[in-house]
Amino acid sequence: MNDGLLVDLSRLQFATTTLYHYLFVPLTLGIAPFVAILETLSWRTGNPIYRRLVRFFGSLLIINFAMGIVTGIVQEFQFGMNWSVFSRHVGDIFGAPLAMEGLLAFFLESTFLGLWLFGRDRLPRGIHVACIWLFTLGTWLSAYFIIVANSWMQHPVGYVLDPETGLPVLNDIGAVLSQPFVLLAYAHTVLGALVAASVFVFAVAAYHLKRRQHLPEMRWAWRAAIAMGLIAASGQLVVGDALGVVVTDVQPMKIAAGEALWETAGPCAGLAIIAIPDQEARENIWEWDVPCLLSILATNSVDGVVQGANELQGEYEQAYGPGDYTPNVWIAFYSFRLMIGFGLVGAAWMLVAWWRTRKGRLPSGRIFWAISIWIVITPWLGNMFGWIFTENGRQPWVVYGQLTTQDAVSQISPTFLFVSLPIFFLLYGAFAIVEFLLMRRYAIAGPPDDDQPMAGEPSRPLPQLVA
Repeated sequence: MNDGLLVDLSRLQFATTTLYHYLFVPLTLGIAPFVAILETLSWRTGNPIYRRLVRFFGSLLIINFAMGIVTGIVQEFQFGMNWSVFSRHVGDIFGAPLAMEGLLAFFLESTFLGLWLFGRDRLPRGIHVACIWLFTLGTWLSAYFIIVANSWMQHPVGYVLDPETGLPVLNDIGAVLSQPFVLLAYAHTVLGALVAASVFVFAVAAYHLKRRQHLPEMRWAWRAAIAMGLIAASGQLVVGDALGVVVTDVQPMKIAAGEALWETAGPCAGLAIIAIPDQEARENIWEWDVPCLLSILATNSVDGVVQGANELQGEYEQAYGPGDYTPNVWIAFYSFRLMIGFGLVGAAWMLVAWWRTRKGRLPSGRIFWAISIWIVITPWLGNMFGWIFTENGRQPWVVYGQLTTQDAVSQISPTFLFVSLPIFFLLYGAFAIVEFLLMRRYAIAGPPDDDQPMAGEPSRPLPQLVA
């Protein structure tokens, strides 16, 4: 058996599953509070504009949430199929946050989404509004517990090693739930989702505003999306900077790879904007950097020193034995920059759009509206490249400093993976087409009439005739 091939195929399958699943997560996390705010405004003001927007964006939320559940279940199965050694290693630690996610967060999501869907005009109005807020809380809690598990892989805390088995055993759940890596990574994830959802609402509103249809509803959605997007993007800059400092402390090799930094630099270490890394020679063929910027971003000090990959490689060999502990620098370096670039371009364009449409004006230029619609893909690309950087930058570890990816994989036949990979691609391709067609259909249709049910909502009973 070719162990390298087995690891590569297993990683490819899990990466495909995870990245595809994450297409749905940001929209659910970001648009759920948007719909909850609309529902609250509808309740408090009685304005029909809010009611129609609730039914419109609520339909899109429901379709996206349903597809996210389907793809997330497949992801969980892969822990047992492709990564059984990993599952045994982290089982005692992962049991707590994943149980909390299933028993608490998913319970809130599923129960109160059902009550919100089926309880309209049946529950008292205040209770019905509370249901969508509890659903939103459930989605955010679900994301939190998943980030807790992932953050433990990035920076293991709150455990002791069993002297007999050598496996980590949980001894401090508080440390696992509240370490700085968790809190900042969670804030980073949620803010990224809010940016993605705001750009999505912005693009949908742009489609209708371009055609001068549903103007009262879409003008409000347009302005609200711009406000939410700019606030979330501003917060993301602050949180991302703080997270970078923490990652520099606990995962210095990830930062070194992400910056194509081979030799330790500082004080006043420069940040490479563009570089051509040579992984074999462990140096850059060419780079263009900005003086002192890396020290400022990585350590919050101009005098900060940032360790290079070559020095860290020597330290890791002494600590963990012979091996290559440097991730793919090409992937780390450019995925990090693409994450930032795609993550900010949507917010930057919304700032332009706000200026162009201030005082209620609607531009007539085709290019403006085309960009405003197609800009929708950029935050998703930013999220995808962010996860690629996060997971690739941890290599060769699956649990940092404890378990390598090579040792974590199940001993299954590569032939099985060769056969299953095309099936995964075909199934996920079919899911993607279904999702796209459903979302496109509801988005183009615009806000439904009051007598039309939302997606997933039961049809309203006909009024009974009085004899």
